[in-house]
Amino acid sequence: MSILGIHHITAMSGDPQRNVDFYAGLLGLRLVKVTVNQDDPGTYHLYYGDGAGTPGSILTFFPWPQAFRGRNGIFAVGATAFTVRPGSLDFWEERLIKAEVPTMRSVRFGENVLHLTDPDGLNIELIESTPDPRFVPHVSDVPAEYALLGFHSATEWLKNLPQPEAFLTERWGYRRVGEEDGRVRLAVQEGLPHQLIDLTTPNLEATKTGPGAVHHIAFRVADAEQELMARNEALAFGLQPTEPIDRFYFKSVYFRSPGSVLYEIATDGPGWTVDEAPDALAHKLVLPPWLEQHRPQIELRLPKIRTPHGVTLP
Repeated sequence: MSILGIHHITAMSGDPQRNVDFYAGLLGLRLVKVTVNQDDPGTYHLYYGDGAGTPGSILTFFPWPQAFRGRNGIFAVGATAFTVRPGSLDFWEERLIKAEVPTMRSVRFGENVLHLTDPDGLNIELIESTPDPRFVPHVSDVPAEYALLGFHSATEWLKNLPQPEAFLTERWGYRRVGEEDGRVRLAVQEGLPHQLIDLTTPNLEATKTGPGAVHHIAFRVADAEQELMARNEALAFGLQPTEPIDRFYFKSVYFRSPGSVLYEIATDGPGWTVDEAPDALAHKLVLPPWLEQHRPQIELRLPKIRTPHGVTLP
């Protein structure tokens, strides 16, 4: 069984246009896919990533414009970190301050970190590190040398560490590679950015679902066979994973981790190009085949958004 790292992280947002403007505009990520939440088709599912939409770079959102803001707390991913090349934080600090986005700097495990929150309060970090060479810059008004190049890590906020760490290390191949200020860092495979998970125990209330909070974190596996093996390891640890679910772009298994964080196991394929050409991703609203017959009703429920390509959807 081979967990390859983080596949994607899914959070909740408020206004979808504001979300597009922040992530595809200010942060310069590529809008990779505009589709719907398959469990709630009246809601968009927006996918952002690097220039190629590489697994390990994908931050996705369920926009709920009418929902009350969520609360970041324990039992969830409390911070999502992207990799930027060393020497990039001055550029980002200036760009974000100009956009009236407050920032703060720190150093963690010897790397420079820039902390910010998105318009809904989601915690985002930019960490200067050597990027995984799989990730490619997206062409935008952010110069390529400063582009966000996939995830660096995700920080789980937990009530306690032993069982969550034991599951990841004993069943999924992670290993402890650092401990600092009450934070434990785990790595899998080569320990590259996107293959790192931090565990910490802040004195906070439980996460409250809503805009500004992470919904779940998905872990990468190569294919359906590896997914079943990862699922079996979760079963052997006494957890309760779902059967595999076809999400059209990948296959998914969901369960609560020992730390009560919602986990997903996601396959790398089939990928984003099963219904759009690589150079035309997110130029239209796409639906999985089983929802296509409901397109007229779905489009009536979705608010209009303008994409970075100048296209108004739906």
